[in-house]
Amino acid sequence: MSKRESSDEFDDELVNAEFESMVEGLSLDESSPTTYLDELDAFEDHNRFTPPAIEKKSFKQELRDALRAITRWKNNPRNHHPDDGAAL
Repeated sequence: MSKRESSDEFDDELVNAEFESMVEGLSLDESSPTTYLDELDAFEDHNRFTPPAIEKKSFKQELRDALRAITRWKNNPRNHHPDDGAAL
């Protein structure tokens, strides 16, 4: 047996020993109560955008606001601030 062959066998033994030591720490039972998809769904539910509540207006209030917007739009000399919220 040459020196090269014994060195290769020694290297193989070292690699096998290192592999065995890494494998010993692994557990084959990787079950968990939740999966990654469950965690992702929970994250999305928690961080979901909730739009603000829009206050309810009566028909009379809506009509008054519309008339006010039309009046502002009509009485706008030289078209100052065309985007003041009175878009028709």
